[in-house]
Amino acid sequence: MKLVGLSHRVDFIESYGERRDSIDQQWYKFVSNLGALPISLPNLSKEDITPLLNKLELDAIILTGGNSLSTLEPLANDAAPERDEFEIKLIKHALEKKIPLIGVCRGMQIINQYFGGSLAKITGHVAVRHPIISEDSSYKMPKNVNSFHNWSIPHYGLAELLITLAKDEVGNIEAYRSEDHKVLGIMWHPERERPFLENDIQLIKRIIL
Repeated sequence: MKLVGLSHRVDFIESYGERRDSIDQQWYKFVSNLGALPISLPNLSKEDITPLLNKLELDAIILTGGNSLSTLEPLANDAAPERDEFEIKLIKHALEKKIPLIGVCRGMQIINQYFGGSLAKITGHVAVRHPIISEDSSYKMPKNVNSFHNWSIPHYGLAELLITLAKDEVGNIEAYRSEDHKVLGIMWHPERERPFLENDIQLIKRIIL
């Protein structure tokens, strides 16, 4: 059975003075629906990342949502520079080892940044649903998706090495893939669907398997 690593958000619990790694338990159920085993990836310091990844020998990595990117909003309450550093290392590891890499919402954004793309502030995309337009008939996309993000990838902001799979009605990128690597980015949250959508399961399976 394949092992799928899941990155974690960072939550600051003020009453305890703690920065905690956390993840929606729905992610474990979603990965199980892929026919794989979920593996939690804590936000380790940079000197510990490589030994962990080499030991785990993951078959795929999913960069999950949550937290503002500290490069865009360094003063945001939910900014987590330690997570940014950790996930950049995950991206490098996945590309070097040719491990499938999936970015969800924030994960999609940081992968696009890594490849040289840019982001733009957006409004009206938190806790709503909206339609998306497929750009590649060989990939079956959901017609309507959830949305929980304040930053978008505008049509001009997609990295050159990435290819659009879907966009919203005004042209913001909602899904992409890479021609050269096993990389998929989606802006919606498949783990938040009740029940999980078969289109989401098959889309991610296509990259992982």
